[in-house]
Amino acid sequence: MTNPSRSISPLRQRMMDEMRMGRLEPRTRANYLRVVRQFTVFLGRLPDTATVEDLRRYQLHLVDRGVSPISVNAAIVQASKLGPRVSTALEATRN
Repeated sequence: MTNPSRSISPLRQRMMDEMRMGRLEPRTRANYLRVVRQFTVFLGRLPDTATVEDLRRYQLHLVDRGVSPISVNAAIVQASKLGPRVSTALEATRN
């Protein structure tokens, strides 16, 4: 149950809405929110301001902590969906 007195940031609300539209299971939603929360703590600012270099640093951080390759990939995929700056930059590196 959610606490009505607690406000939700527009970014978090957008992410929650997209997960709901995608009909993701509650456990998957909770895992994605956890990953984004951890990325935000690492970054020290709003995750939608992240750059490709920030994602690379976070990926190295996870690898150094011994996180499994599957979990690293999942974390980077979720973090990369947070903002147009990162998505656009990632697309540019693929072309």
